[in-house]
Parts: sequence; structure tokens; C-alpha cells
Amino acid sequence: MSLPFYQRSHQHYDLSYRNKDLRTTVSHYQREKKRSAIYTQGSTAYSSRSSAAHRQESQAFRQASASSFQQQASQYALSSEVSRKAASAYDYGSSHGLTDSSLLLDDYSSKLSPKPKRAKHSLLSGEEKENLPSDYMVPIFSGRQKHVSGITDTEEERIKEAAAYIAQRNLLASEEGITTSKQSTASKQTTASKQSMASKQSTASKQSMASRQSMVSKQATSALQQEETSEKKSRKVVIREKAEHLSLRKTLEETEAYHAKLNEDHLLHAPEFIIKPRSHTVWEKENVKLHCSIAGWPEPRVTWYKNQVPINVHANPGKYIIESRYGMHTLEINACDFEDTAQYRASAMNVKGELSAYASVVVKRYKGEFDETRFHAGASTMPLSFGVTPYGYASKFEIHFDDKFDVSFGREGETMSLGCRVVITPEIKHFQPEIQWYRNGVPLSPSKWVQTLWSGERATLTFSHLNKEDEGLYTIRVRMGEYYEQYSAYVFVRDADAEIEGAPAAPLDVKCLEANKDYIIISWKQPAVDGGSPILGYFIDKCEVGTDSWSQCNDTPVKFARFPVTGLIEGRSYIFRVRAVNKTGIGFPSRVSEPVAALDPAEKARLKSRPSAPWTGQIIVTEEEPSEGIVPGPPTDLCVTEATRSYVVLSWKPPGQRGHEGIMYFVEKCEAGTENWQRVNTELPVKSPRFALFDLAEGKSYCFRVRCSNSAGVGEPSEATEVTVVGDKLDIPKAPGKIIPSRNTDTSVVVSWEESKDAKELVGYYIEASVAGSGKWEPCNNNPVKGSRFTCHGLVTGQSYIFRVRAVNAAGLSEYSQDSEAIEVKAAIAPPSPPCDITCLESFRDSMVLGWKQPDKIGGAEITGYYVNYREVIDGVPGKWREANVKAVSEEAYKISNLKENMVYQFQVAAMNMAGLGAPSAVSECFKCEEWTIAVPGPPHSLKCSEVRKDSLVLHWKPPVHSGRTPVTGYFVDLKEAKAKEDQWRGLNEAAIKNMYLKVRGLKEGVSYVFRVRAINQAGVGKPSDLAGPVVAETRPGTKEVVVNVDDDGVISLNFECDKMTPKSEFSWSKDYVSTEDSPRLEVESKGNKTKMTFKDLGMDDLGIYSCDVTDTDGIASSYLIDEEELKRLLALSHDHKFPTVPVKSELAVEILEKGQVRFWMQAEKLSGNAKVNYIFNEKEIFEGPKYKMHIDRNTGIIEMFMEKLQDEDEGTYTFQLQDGKATNHSTVVLIGDVFKKLQKETEFQRQEWIRKQGPHFVEYLSWEVTGECNVLLKCKVANIKKETHIVWYKDEREISVDEKHDFKDGICTLLITEFSKKDAGIYEVILKDDRGKDKSRLKLVDEAFKELMTEVCKKIALSATDLKIQSTAEGIRLYSFVTYYVEDLKVNWSHNGTAIRYSDRVKTGVTGEQIWLQINEPTPNDKGKYVMELFDGKTGHQKTVDLSGQAYDEAYAEFQRLKQAAIAEKNRARVLGGLPDVVTIQEGKALNLTCNVWGDPPPEVSWLKNEKALASDDHCNLKFEAGKTAYFTINGVSTADSGKYGLVVKNKYGSETSDFTVSVFIPEEEARMAALESLKGGKKAK
Repeated sequence: MSLPFYQRSHQHYDLSYRNKDLRTTVSHYQREKKRSAIYTQGSTAYSSRSSAAHRQESQAFRQASASSFQQQASQYALSSEVSRKAASAYDYGSSHGLTDSSLLLDDYSSKLSPKPKRAKHSLLSGEEKENLPSDYMVPIFSGRQKHVSGITDTEEERIKEAAAYIAQRNLLASEEGITTSKQSTASKQTTASKQSMASKQSTASKQSMASRQSMVSKQATSALQQEETSEKKSRKVVIREKAEHLSLRKTLEETEAYHAKLNEDHLLHAPEFIIKPRSHTVWEKENVKLHCSIAGWPEPRVTWYKNQVPINVHANPGKYIIESRYGMHTLEINACDFEDTAQYRASAMNVKGELSAYASVVVKRYKGEFDETRFHAGASTMPLSFGVTPYGYASKFEIHFDDKFDVSFGREGETMSLGCRVVITPEIKHFQPEIQWYRNGVPLSPSKWVQTLWSGERATLTFSHLNKEDEGLYTIRVRMGEYYEQYSAYVFVRDADAEIEGAPAAPLDVKCLEANKDYIIISWKQPAVDGGSPILGYFIDKCEVGTDSWSQCNDTPVKFARFPVTGLIEGRSYIFRVRAVNKTGIGFPSRVSEPVAALDPAEKARLKSRPSAPWTGQIIVTEEEPSEGIVPGPPTDLCVTEATRSYVVLSWKPPGQRGHEGIMYFVEKCEAGTENWQRVNTELPVKSPRFALFDLAEGKSYCFRVRCSNSAGVGEPSEATEVTVVGDKLDIPKAPGKIIPSRNTDTSVVVSWEESKDAKELVGYYIEASVAGSGKWEPCNNNPVKGSRFTCHGLVTGQSYIFRVRAVNAAGLSEYSQDSEAIEVKAAIAPPSPPCDITCLESFRDSMVLGWKQPDKIGGAEITGYYVNYREVIDGVPGKWREANVKAVSEEAYKISNLKENMVYQFQVAAMNMAGLGAPSAVSECFKCEEWTIAVPGPPHSLKCSEVRKDSLVLHWKPPVHSGRTPVTGYFVDLKEAKAKEDQWRGLNEAAIKNMYLKVRGLKEGVSYVFRVRAINQAGVGKPSDLAGPVVAETRPGTKEVVVNVDDDGVISLNFECDKMTPKSEFSWSKDYVSTEDSPRLEVESKGNKTKMTFKDLGMDDLGIYSCDVTDTDGIASSYLIDEEELKRLLALSHDHKFPTVPVKSELAVEILEKGQVRFWMQAEKLSGNAKVNYIFNEKEIFEGPKYKMHIDRNTGIIEMFMEKLQDEDEGTYTFQLQDGKATNHSTVVLIGDVFKKLQKETEFQRQEWIRKQGPHFVEYLSWEVTGECNVLLKCKVANIKKETHIVWYKDEREISVDEKHDFKDGICTLLITEFSKKDAGIYEVILKDDRGKDKSRLKLVDEAFKELMTEVCKKIALSATDLKIQSTAEGIRLYSFVTYYVEDLKVNWSHNGTAIRYSDRVKTGVTGEQIWLQINEPTPNDKGKYVMELFDGKTGHQKTVDLSGQAYDEAYAEFQRLKQAAIAEKNRARVLGGLPDVVTIQEGKALNLTCNVWGDPPPEVSWLKNEKALASDDHCNLKFEAGKTAYFTINGVSTADSGKYGLVVKNKYGSETSDFTVSVFIPEEEARMAALESLKGGKKAK
């Protein structure tokens, strides 16, 4: 098996090699241990069967061999015990997916370890085992049956097959019962070895399991002893007994296999790749093997494919060999040629599904061999190597730039073009170079602001509208195969002329820092030019994408260069711009920002997410039971993330208790020290867990808290934040210091400075220049630069300039630095300054070794050498100087020979560069030339710092010249701050290091350090070296790092560029700071200011630190670490580049269309015009026709296939195979079993739905709504109707008569139910019908549905309740409220001062019509207080409150007293109870007797009236009043004079009442005469 070379010698290979699928499988089986009870029943059944079979066999033994029973008993007991353990182990194994009993005894109690125990039985051949590392264990999944004859169709066939197999094995066992004693002995030894192995393995498992296996070992030992005694028997008897014993064991094993087959449904699982095939790169004519190991039950069938085409071994005899042994599947390709370069697929399938794994094989050709038959028709038919790089045409390319662009100056709004002519030799017509433009090291892509053009000779970069964002260093890189060159120049963009003189310039770099549903935080950079007066602030404008309407976001200018923009519409995209304002006016707006959507980051990630794996064909639908709303809990982790004088930004985490629905938030604030909480967002709740607050008083302190809300209500508040003072937390940076200009060219000056101290969120620096003495300052850059160094261009040669710098961050611009010294603009080069720190490194009798430090100033050119002078010093008097060397010394050390012993000498050293010899150093101290005899080593020398960064550097040194008596064994490195005292040295390494370099980490940025090194040998630690430094820990501007690159061929290289090289500069590569010049594993290529080191075959031997130094520069260097993790990453990336894939946005999916059509679709990231797609169904390609319709949209990358309907024969696997040039990919969807049936059912349903919609149908089915009048409205929405369409309503299958006929104009049908109550519960149905068909919709308003509706009705009724009012009555005080109407389901509860009211005869409640009231009879002062009426709708209580105290109570009580007295008066006043008629008609002469009952307390006075005049009693008219209750009215012999109006007047102190009646007296004769006259008059009228 071919393994990655970097994994061949690692014990943990097994874990790292297993892919994610295997680890998931392992964890799955670990979890299954906890659920082993599921299989208990099956295991118990098996145990009982195996015990029964065992007893039967035991009986047969007793009957057949009674004479040897006792000797066989113990042996049989042993086998019985082993069998019992095998059965129990099988029970345990079957619950874990394992069935191999020979393995289960060993692994009975084992747990999964980093090396799975199930992998210890290797299933590889002997040849393959030899190729494996000694400590490597192949992770073979053995949880499946070994005796599998194939996949049978029915359970009956499987049972018959198993029974026939067992019968055949029993027959063979009986025929071959005689075995040799050697075989028997071998069997015993095998059994003993297995048990011994179990004993050894039990040491690593738990003690309890160890004891069990120890018992097995002891029993095995006893069995062996018994078997030895049986040798005394006849050979025939012994052989027969052994044969019977083996037959019994075979029977048990076959029984286990039989029952395992019967219970195989418990073990069914889809195929899984335990080991996937690995990709290989081989030479031509070599053989290659692809291995894979697959688990699954039933055992999967494996098919091999080449480029998605099944491999037919018979079509190419001897070319392919396919083997499958014990779960290990192998494809061997013999005598590989170039045609075998392809993608190979292993497809595993069983009844549970299909799974594929891919591997690529690349066949390389030896250099020099070339098949000319392949080279024709241009590049499209070239071999793989020719399609990527122009190998074969030229071994080397020369790239030159002519007519180059130089440092350029532009102005905002103008256009500009940068270009140069590219000359490549030799010229190849078939290949065009790769042109890439960079700005400040970042690749540029064409946009509306910048366009690139390559004409075949000239490369051009065009700016359509310059902005200050375009300012920077531009680089063009031309790549031709493995060779490339580049050229760089700076582009400066000046501000456009302001429309209003004195207005500020436009801000720049408007960006979005944070976006969510409620706000977007915008940031920008302040301009360098303020127009002559300070900038007062900035206005932010927004514009919705797709419109041209700009709106201002803030009313007052903001000074802070960040601002949260609110008032956005969720989901829409916006662009922004910023304008600066000063006292003169408003400047030009900035360049618009990139569009940004008002969405939460999680929502953006969801919209951009892609499926992580192909669809397996399993669709899982989860239906959640509806639950009542849960009031969300309080948010957590509330904090203030940003605070300025204009706004404060809060963030928090959603609560854990939130229910299944979304939540929103309310933000509250209060001033510190108070509890007066105020809601900030009263009108609209917040949707995101972040919020920006405005309109806070600057300087005041606030606390904040947040509440969650949903449909169930508003939750409890979160914990309040700490006190926050409103104001800018970010300080304006301090002014930079020590402005140092230095000469660069005749039109530029390099300006360096000390960075601002303690500056936070620093954006950069603005540099300004002024002609000395003019007082007029001009900006050198309009885009802030980072670092502490900048080259100012466009200066006048020979003119003297001064410079100043200011820092900028979001809070604003710092004060200007102090002006620099004036410097004349001219080209810079000068001899170096003197060397320093001359010391004696070693001394001999006639020679001395000197060392010194490089000059501080090298004069603008690299030092080419040193010259050493010396002189004798006799009695303190120095002699003449002599030259020690005629030829310049390149090192900072030199051995001076031919000196005099015991003579004292002084030395001086001078450095030289291309400008000449510099001044000599100061005279050294006196050194005596004598033999050193010290035991400890001398000081190391030539200390040098490289790769200086803001927090680290690398220190190098050379070994001491004098090593002492014994060799140097290591070094100690010390450091201290440059200004620290000598007692503050601290060591960097506790143990001596052998390397002569050390990477020093943990330095403080901007701090100056010095270093020293001491050597150690067996005698001790020697003297420290001279100091290295001081060195300031800083990252210089323009510092570049070594970059790793993997090209299209998968070649890995390290690349480095240097923009500050001199003509004599060279690149020097090293590994672990040792030169790699002669390394056979590396290739180094340097061109111009860039260099590349390529790995020939990156492997474990290449781990280390790779550094690149640039000679003849100011210590420019960089390094790159390749450790094991980085090695794996690079190898994986190299593989991906060698074998590219078509990126896919969406994997293959199935969609059902409106008419029941089936749409298979997937989407690629992008497709070229040459992209091809093959459509595969069940491993056969299908083509467009009546059944299949295919479509490819290369613009969007969408690939589709349509089918009118799904039939039974369409069940299977569908695959889309993509090929776009060299890249390939595929996606598969499996429609098998329940998945296919469900999809088929859904298509049929959609087809029926479409047919239903051809006639009148419901768009929205029947639903209910409670109106504002508390009525219930049943409604539905219909479509496709006409005049003849009828609608009929039913309740409980009885038609409901509707007065009005619906006209269907709005498509809404309604049924209004007024005063809905329990009598209206039932099942409602509405039917649409006409000649085209009918449709119906039902709505059940019973049980829970009715309760839910009644709850909503009660809620509406409760909400319609009027405020409580107070009414006084004669009995007491009544509190009442009116509702639309009242139903019994609405519960009414009254409380007084927070306590529920207990009802009595004095305090009563009730409902009268639509009035709900509380009656308080005979109120007392205890009845004062707050009354609450709560109307509970079944879920929520709705309260109405009234305060019955104070004036309200006094007024109500006074009115009650008044009404009470009025009631008493009304009750006791005099009145006529009855007895008098309204009219009395009586014949003349008759007597009239009337009786009337009266009442009053006190008894009333009675008087009579006739025609409004008092009537007195006499003989004719007798008036009586008896007992104060009864009045009598009698007229004896009435006459016509007695006719008239009479009245009875009753009166007492409470009032009076009059009862009137009329007496009419008639004469009979007169009546008759009048009747006759009337009849005569009637007769005349008739005539």
C-alpha cells in the first residue's frame, strides 16, 4: 500500500490517515455500546438456541461413547465454557455490529484506542505487509459477516441457503472425521496461542476482563493436560474423539453464522470507506496499485471507473488486475503510459446506498522523451505538462521592460495610464505571458475605477477616474512559465480644486466595518488637506443600490471617523460616501464605498454557504409539535463595544430560553445612580443583538440593559452594564518625533521618524514638505502611510526642504511634529563612517586576531572591505602606523601576523565602499601580544542582527577564535535594553544552544536593545562578546516577507522580493541559517529584485527555517518556517493544483415543478464556453430526447435536466459529470427505496394539484379571523372563477343559507358569525363548483381549535372593554365597564389593593347585557383604594384600573347618600296604589261606588276634586277614608250634573299624588234617539 512519505514512520499514522468518515463511524460504534439493550432480545434468543443445540450434542456424545465419557467430560466442559463465552461474546458483538467470534473473544472488553484493536488481524497479503512500516497498523473494519454468499432477494431464500450450507458442512465433517495427530496437535497449539494472545492483550484492558480471560487460559491449560492423558487410549479412539470435538465446534460456528444471517437487519448499513484510494505520481512503464478498504452490510459490490467509465479487464488483458480479498479492494495498472493519467473512482454499492472515492494517477515521462504524434493542432492537444507552462520551447526566458512608467502624479477626477513595453526572449507565439498588476503588494482586478490591457507587446493600467485611494506603489509582474520579472513605481494623487475656496478635501477609504439588520458602521480616513481651517466634522450620505437618490444620514457633523448608519431596510444593499466640512463650507464627497447589505453576519454566511458534502439520497423531515409561546429570558453578556461623544454601541448574546420563534429586543437606559429606566427604541424593536444609541448627553454617565420580546410577551431585563461615560474613548495620537530626512535621488528625499507613542488604532501618517524659508506647506502624500519611513518624490533638485509629519486615527489628526532639519535634494552616496569597538579575539606569541563592528553609516553603498593599521607602544609612547593588510578584508575580523612577543600594540580600522575609503576608527586600547593560556573559550565575534521586526529579530554570531582547552559545547545569549544598567542583563536560554543563531521573540515595539553572546566548554563559560546593537524593535516600512507559492503544476517554492537592492546586491538562501547553495533538494533562481527557491520533492527532510538575506543592503532579510503542519498543508495544496476540480456552488439536487415535472439541477461557480456535462443514470449515459430535457447556462453555471414524471423504472442513481478544460467534478443524487417513493408520490400530488387548479379552486384554504367588533369571520381566497361558479357553505354537513350572493370580485369569500359562542362550534365546509369541476375546504372548530378561537374572541372582547367608571346608586357604589358583548369563556376577576375580592351580599359582581359591574353596598372608608378588573382570555390577562379614593370616593359617597335619601322619600311618600278607573260610564239614576287604596308613611291626608275644585262630602256624594289606607267614593242616584273630571289627592310630608278619573252619565232614551238619528243620516248618504 502506497503511503505518503511523511507518514511512513509515525506511530500515530493510523489516526491521521483515517478520514472524517471513519472517525464518524468509530464514534458511532462507541455510542452504540450504550444502546446495546436494543439487541438483547435477539441475543437472548440466540443464546437459548445455542444452548439447546449444545445439549443435543452432549446427549449424542453420551450415547455414542459412554466408556470415554468421564475423560471427555472435562474437555467437553472446556469447550462448553468456550462456546458459552463465544455466545456471550457474540451477543456483545452483535449489539456493536461485530460478528467474527474469533475476534470477539480477544476484544471482549476492549475499548477503541488510537490504534483500534479490531485492526490487529491484518487482512493484507504478505507482499503488502512487507511494504508497510513496522509500527503501522492498518485500520480494517471487521464488523461484518465473513460467510456471505451474496445479496439474496427474500428472507426465505437466505434461510434456505444457510440451512443447506450447514447441512453440507456437517456431512463433510462426518466423512472427514479422521484427522492426523499432527493436525490435532496443531489445533491445540493454535487454541493455546490464541488464548495466550488473549491473556497478553488483557493486560492493556480492565482488570475485570483480565480475570475472565485468565480463567479461559487456565481452562485451556487443564484441557491440554487432559488431552495428554488421552494419548494412552487407542489412536483410533483419540482421533474419533477429536473429530467429534471439531465437528461440535463447527456446528456451533455455523449456528452462529445462521442466526447472524437471521438477524442481519440489525446490522444493515451503507458502504463506508475505511481507507480511501490514494493518488499516485509514477514514471512511465511502472506499475501502480490503488487500494481501498470498505465496510458495509450486506457486503458492498465494488466497481472501478476511469474518468467515470467502468474499467473492463477483458477489453485490455493484462492491463488491469482487480482483486477483492477480505474487504481490501485493489486495482493494479500494469506498464503505465501517458494515457493512464486520469481520475479513478471506486464505487461501493449495496441495498443501503452507494458511495464513491476518488484518486488521481499522473504518469510522468522522463526528460528528453517526446511523442511527436501528440504535438499537433496547437496547444489544445498538447500533453498535460505543455498545457500549463511553455516547457519544451525554451529552457530559459529573458524578460525586459522598455518605455517604463516612472513616478507619476495625478489629480482627483483625472484619467491616468501606466504602461510599459514587455520584451520576452525567445519569443513563442503559442504562449502569452501572464500580466499581473499590484498596488502596495495587493493584486489589482479590473473594475469601474481601473482597467488593464495587454496588446501583445505593451501592458497598460488605466485609471478612469483618479481618487486618493489610488495612491500607492504600483508593480507590474510579467510571468512566463517559471520565469517572471517585475517593475515598480509610485503614483501620487493630489486633491482636486475645491468648488469653495478654503473647503476641505474629500475623505477617502470609506468602508463598512460592521453590518447587521439595524445599522451599518461606516469608517473612513481623514484627508490630509483641511482647506486652511480645522475640519468641524463629516457628513455621511447613503444611497440604496439601484437608485440615484442620496440622503444625508446625520444632521450634525461627526468628528469621529466611524459612524453607525441606522434607518436601513433589512435585506437591501447600500453604498455610502462621506463629506468633510469646515467653517468655509463642505468639500467634495469621497469615492463611494462597496455595496453592503443590511443583514446579520450569520444571515450573510447562510446565504453564501455551500453544501459541505454530496447528498446521500436520504431526506429527513422533522415535524415539531406546535407549542405555546415561551416568554424569552434575559439576554446575556451585555457590554458596550464602542463609545464616542456621538453614539454608543451595545452588543449582547441572545437568551438560551427563547422558544421556537424569533425574538426582538428593547433597549433601556438610565442615568448612573438612578433607577429611572427609559426605553430607547419605543416605536420599533431591535432585530439584531447589537444596537447603536444616539442623543446621549456628552459627559454624562449611563447604564444600559436589554429585554427580549416575542409573541408571548416581553421578558425580564438583562443585567445592567457598567457605568459608561459618553465621550470619545479613543485619544488623538501624539505627534511623531525625530524627523530625519536623508538623501535618496536628485528629486526625492527619504523621511523617517519615530512613531507616535501609545497610539491606538493608528491609520497612518501624513508627511508635508516646505521649501526652507517659504512657510508654505504642501502634502507629500494624500493616502496615509504606515510605518516610519516614506520617500517624498517630486522635489526640486538643489532646493532645500524641511519636513513635518502628523499621525492620524479615527479620533482625528495629531499635532504636527517638529520641523526637520533642512536638507538639500541631491543623490546620496558617501564613504562609510569609521568602524568601532575594536577588540582582541585571540592572542598568540607572534600574532593577534582583531574584531570590530561595522560602521553605523555605510554611506549609501555596501561596504566592500576593511583596512587595518597597527603601531607599537613602548613605555606609553606610540610609534608609527603600519599597514596590516594590502588587500581589503571582507570580514569584521583579521589575524595580524609577524608581531613581537610581549610587545604592546594599538590598532585602527577603516571601511571602504564604492565611494571610497572612509575615515579610520578611533585608536583602540593597548593589547599585549602574548600566548593565551586560559581554559575557557574566548568571546564569540561578528554578532549581527537580521530579520528585525517589531517584536522579534534573529541574532547571528561566529564561534570564538580561541576555543580554550576543550571544544566549545554551546552558547548563552543575553540581552538588555540599551539604556538599562549593566546589572539588568538577562539570559534568553537556560540551557546552552549549539546553533550559532537564535530567534529572539517577545521584544517591545520601539524599544532599543543590545545583545551579547558567551561560549561554554567543559572548563566553563568564557568572556562575553562585544555588544550587538543597539537595535530598535520595529518593522520598517516596505518590509516584505518570504512568501510560499504553489503553481498550477503543484510545484512548491519560496519567493522573496526586495525593492531596495543595489547593483551589487545578491540573494543568499539558507536552511536553519546554513547556506543551501549545494543542496540537491533545492533549486534557487534569482532575477532582478526577486528570488525563488523551489523544492524538488518536499518531504520530511525539508523541515526547517528557510531564510533569505539580501547583501549590500541595510540588513534586509526574511525567513519562513516549514514544520509538519505546514508541510501537510503545502502537500495538500500541491495536490489540489495538480488535479484541479470545477468549483461547485450547489450539489446535485431534485426539485418538483408545478405540473409535477422533476428538475435535476446543480450550479458550478463558473463555466467556460468549452465546458461539457455528461448525464449518467445507473452508470449509463443518457441523452436528450422525449423523456429527458437538458440545459446548461454557462453564464450562471446552472446545469439542469427535466423529466415529465417519475416512473418505477426511473429509480436509481443520477450523476452529472463536469469537465471544463483540465478541471473535472461530478455530483450524484441517489433516488432509491423510500426516498424515490416519497419523491414519486410528491410529483403525483403536484400533478393533481395542477389539475385541480384548472377549475375553480382555493388559493388560501378556509381560515378564521376575529374582527374588531368581536365577530368571527370565516374567509378563504379563491381563483379561476366565473359568473357560473357557485359557493355553498356548510356547518356540520348542513347547508348554511347566506342572504347575499358573493360576486368574487376580490377573490375573497367570507362568512360572518356574530356573537360567536359555544353553540357555533362545529365543522365548517365551503364548496366551489361549476361545469369545470369543484373544490372544497374544511375548517374544524371543535376541541382545541375551538378553544384557540374562543381565546382570540375573548381577547378581542377584553381589548374592547372601556375604562372602569364609578356610578353611585341608592344601594351603594357601582364600578362598571362596557364590552362589545359578553361570553361565559371570558373570566372576570376583581381585586382591591392587590387582593382578590371575596364576594358577599354587600360586595357583588355580575354582568348585565354588555355591562360588567362590581356593586359595593353601603360603602365604608375601608372600601377606598385601587380596584382592578382583570379579563382573562385563556392565555393573557387584560386589566382595567380605577382609583376609588380621595375626591373620587368622596363624590361617589355623597351621591350615594343623596340617592339613598331620595329612595327613602320615594318609598314613604303618599301615593295611590290602585282601585280608581280612568273612565266611569254610568246610567242616570244609578249609584256609583268607587274604592281606592292609598299608602304613605306617615298615613296621608285625603281630599277629592271635581273639575279641579275641592269636593266636600254630603248626602249625594259620600266621601270616606278609613284606617289611613282605603278611600271610598259614593254617589247616590247619579245625574247628568255628576258628569265631570274627578281627582283623588293624597298627601303627607314626603309628597303628594293625584289620581284622576272621569265620570260620564247617560240617559237611555236619549241614547236611543241619538242612535236613530245616526242611522237616518247613514241611510241618506247611502242613497
